[in-house]
Amino acid sequence: MANHLYDALFGPHESTQTPFLLRPRQGPVSYGDFLDLASRLAGVMAEHGITAGNRVAVQVKKSVEALAVYAACVRAGMVFLPLNPAYTPAEVEYFVTDAEAALLICDPRSEADLLPLATKVGAKLLTLGGDGAGSLIDAALGHGRASAVVPRGSEDLAAFLYTSGTTGRSKGAMLTQGNLLSNARTLVDAWRFTAQDVLLHALPIFHTHGLFVATNITLLAGGTMIFLPGLDIDDLIAQMPNATAMMGVPTFYTRLLADPRLARKLTAHMRLFVSGSAPLLAETHAEFAARTGHLILERYGMTETNMNTSNPYEGERRAGTVGFPLDGVEIRICEAETGRPLRQGEIGVIEVRGPNVFKGHWKMPEKTAQELRADGFFITGDLGRIDADGYVSIVGRAKDLIIAGGYNIYPQEVELVLDDHPVILESAVVGVPHPDLGEAVIAVVTLRADAVFDEGAVLAGLRDRLARFKQPRRILVIDELPRNAMGKVQKAVLRARFGGLFVPGG
Repeated sequence: MANHLYDALFGPHESTQTPFLLRPRQGPVSYGDFLDLASRLAGVMAEHGITAGNRVAVQVKKSVEALAVYAACVRAGMVFLPLNPAYTPAEVEYFVTDAEAALLICDPRSEADLLPLATKVGAKLLTLGGDGAGSLIDAALGHGRASAVVPRGSEDLAAFLYTSGTTGRSKGAMLTQGNLLSNARTLVDAWRFTAQDVLLHALPIFHTHGLFVATNITLLAGGTMIFLPGLDIDDLIAQMPNATAMMGVPTFYTRLLADPRLARKLTAHMRLFVSGSAPLLAETHAEFAARTGHLILERYGMTETNMNTSNPYEGERRAGTVGFPLDGVEIRICEAETGRPLRQGEIGVIEVRGPNVFKGHWKMPEKTAQELRADGFFITGDLGRIDADGYVSIVGRAKDLIIAGGYNIYPQEVELVLDDHPVILESAVVGVPHPDLGEAVIAVVTLRADAVFDEGAVLAGLRDRLARFKQPRRILVIDELPRNAMGKVQKAVLRARFGGLFVPGG
């Protein structure tokens, strides 16, 4: 039996010296050297008793070595669970405990905080820093290659990615080898990637966009990535003449547009700019085209499905839309209450069916049954419509999810922390338009009787309890939260009232 995902993404490149990762100021890493490291890492994890099907939780900074952990997990049949490095220990505890992780890999600086957690849940703990140092790498340097690639089929799990709604606990989306490979194959074809492509990679590698879209496409095509540690406009501009493609969130494009160096000459060598993870403003689309001559290709995906739709590579890339369903993917628009399919042009909940759709939620059969229909369609919770030409538009979210700078923020998680503060009686967290982030998190609160409110002090108190991207940019005090007849807070009213907070002239 073969290893479905490894044989397609990694196997063809073993022992080749073709450049895989280009690191400014550090030098290139060949496919062969990268896969040799991945093999050694797989061997180290196996020596620690980690076997096929075990979950490996990874909370580390972006690095070549961190990416090699993903390859090692695929090779050994382990389930890769990437976690945002910004998560606090309290947040990591939930994911590691819920996933029943057998191994936790963390930054050396977090070892003291996370060792009690690992001990508590019976997980092994190894370290890996952003500079490539740590106990995991120390062990790998003295380790031979793993004996063999572990057989896995298309229905075997390859990854867990945690997602959440506005209510309830976070859910582990179970992604199979077949889910990941089918989507990579579809996107390589849709976006015309070849071995000659050089992808400018400044995305994080702990979520779908930077890992399963950008990386898997490059691997499948046999191309090269300019592997940057994060978003730095000077680095993007310096490396753009060496690249052929870039994937980013809208923040990448708004920050590039704010730099006078962005011009047609700079982007002349590029053939493709892709945007996703958050809505791209039509104004950004138009301004980027005017400055560079390139039309950004916007697409639509999510944790549970990878990519679902894309504007065409050849043909009209229509601003304000996310294009057409990808090959093999079906999209329908349904009435939220009944699930009845709606007519073309009507707004409803987007449902998706295809080989990209996840297997279900880890240890949540009831939630899985609620979101995956008997006919295989997944209820996304996003609101959209399909126009007469077949273009899909996202018009809102059935849930109150906030997307700031490409990161998902779930209001209830922030509200629970705020409501625990001694001066706050009740909170409502919403997203409002932001020129750089797309949306910004704000909190609207009411206070307890005779409370003295200090916005700066309350914000400072959130630093150890919430990742930075989840922390509100403002906390605003009002006398009473608006409610409907059923007593539910009307967040739409709050968004309308405070929607101009970060918009010039708003």
